[in-house]
Amino acid sequence: MTDNSTPVTGADKPLRLGTRRSKLAMAQSGMVADAVSEVTGRAVELVEITTYGDISREHLAQIGGTGVFVAALRDALLRGEVDFAVHSLKDLPTAQPEGLVLAAVPVREDPRDVLVARDGLTFEQLPSGARIGTGSPRRMAQLNAYARNHGLDIETVPIRGNVDTRIGFVRSGELDAVVLAAAGLSRLGRSGEVTDFLSVDTVLPAPGQGALAIECAETSADLAAALAELDDPYTRAAVTAERALLAALEAGCSAPVGALADLLVDGQVVNELRLRGVVGSTDGSSLVQLSTTGPVPTSQDDAAALGRELAAEMLAKGAAGLMGERAL
Repeated sequence: MTDNSTPVTGADKPLRLGTRRSKLAMAQSGMVADAVSEVTGRAVELVEITTYGDISREHLAQIGGTGVFVAALRDALLRGEVDFAVHSLKDLPTAQPEGLVLAAVPVREDPRDVLVARDGLTFEQLPSGARIGTGSPRRMAQLNAYARNHGLDIETVPIRGNVDTRIGFVRSGELDAVVLAAAGLSRLGRSGEVTDFLSVDTVLPAPGQGALAIECAETSADLAAALAELDDPYTRAAVTAERALLAALEAGCSAPVGALADLLVDGQVVNELRLRGVVGSTDGSSLVQLSTTGPVPTSQDDAAALGRELAAEMLAKGAAGLMGERAL
């Protein structure tokens, strides 16, 4: 019996997008899948992959932090089980692994942290002794430092879990508030639950926060070229500077390091990039916070140099002694 059906060619097969299983990861990957379909003209199917960070109930600092949400996705890419993967950029280790390429960093969402508090309270309105949940030493360090400097009495409580779990601690009355990333709640359509957007002057975000990373195998040159259409050069320059700072501090993504690069605009003209960095002890008793400004980087190397320059200044001010976790 002969088969007269048309064979499925590589261009007709759906592209396989590797993603974590969480609601947030699926929402992010769904957005990227739509954009990739548009630029490639091919269907995209989501392939759900469980990472160690998803199943471990330990705090991130205890399980190493760096890469626990991305290793399984990268393994699937290298084995050819998926064609490309979407990560939250702040979860990526700073060293790019052999065989994989960061094909695109799309336009960044709001990088700020936000408060979801009971009774619609802002950070300044929280009662004395308020219990604030976060799994991030970076957030703890800066919230505690701000509270110390402004005569506020708060207690930061380490928590893990997805967005529902974390907000559930507030709804149940176990905590007065939790701190989350603005971008995550926006992508889930839950920005309405935010009670306060925390100024970056109060809490600097994690390096790369609010940005997504689209990764594929180096051997997939055509796919990498297509994905590159989704790349935003300003976002990539900013996160490259932030991640170079993190790398030069030799800190993992669970270390108490905040960084934000933003473009300074004069009228309609973008003329400078400002990079701010912070390292602190989690109790907020010591912070090293510095900034530098330079021309808008014209290459990844220029952006990375800005990050390394600021890191060197921070290390000279004693940043190394505040990080706790040092890369070995």
